[in-house]
Amino acid sequence: MAKATFRIWRGTKENGAPKDYTTEVGEGMVVLDAVHQIQAESAGDMAVRWNCKAGKCGSCSAEINGNPRLMCMTRLSDLPLDEPVTVEPMRAFPLIKDLVTDVSWNFDVKKKIKKFKPRKPDAADGTWRIAQEDVERVQEFRKCIECFLCQDVCHVLREHHKHNEFIGPRFLTYVAALEMHPLDVEDRLEDLKSKDGIGYCNITKCCTKVCPEGITITDNAIIPLKERVVDRFYDPLKKLFSVFTKSS
Repeated sequence: MAKATFRIWRGTKENGAPKDYTTEVGEGMVVLDAVHQIQAESAGDMAVRWNCKAGKCGSCSAEINGNPRLMCMTRLSDLPLDEPVTVEPMRAFPLIKDLVTDVSWNFDVKKKIKKFKPRKPDAADGTWRIAQEDVERVQEFRKCIECFLCQDVCHVLREHHKHNEFIGPRFLTYVAALEMHPLDVEDRLEDLKSKDGIGYCNITKCCTKVCPEGITITDNAIIPLKERVVDRFYDPLKKLFSVFTKSS
């Protein structure tokens, strides 16, 4: 066993500061293990959100050494322990206490997105026929565990606080799963352009880099949505055609 120091944020945004804790660490431990150990030893009132400890619930999101990560999936063996390991709450959301943030904004955003609207059944038995490749295209997006790390790392939310104008990469991915579904006939492009703020995304791919499920958020979800919006609203040939159509 060796000792390591963890610099953990304690308190609220207005009345808080990082505090150092030293504890023994061993082989196979993750950051969440160390946080729980510190809770048991010297910080029983420390607030931390977690559930499955298996990288599937998305509850224990935090910023470890400045990087948005899941505490339960960040091994201490991958971190430099010769200096304090910083553990801080996500910065893109209001801080409640210690490592717990208020992520309820995300659920409010999801409620406002137009829901799945299937086309009429195309088979005599009242079911649908779908090509397997179309089914597989959207399966990647369903792996999201809503840890909101992609939301946290996105500069539009994290640094510019455009929460009222931009739904963020998590929900652009959600919209992509609906828009690319072979049965869906709802139209969300006007919302993407005017309400959801897809134009704010400058495809830096930081959201893709932090996704614990390895979803290719930028290339497979956001860029295709951007292309659809551009085709609908900014294609010069379509605009020219509409002018001639109206004039005739």
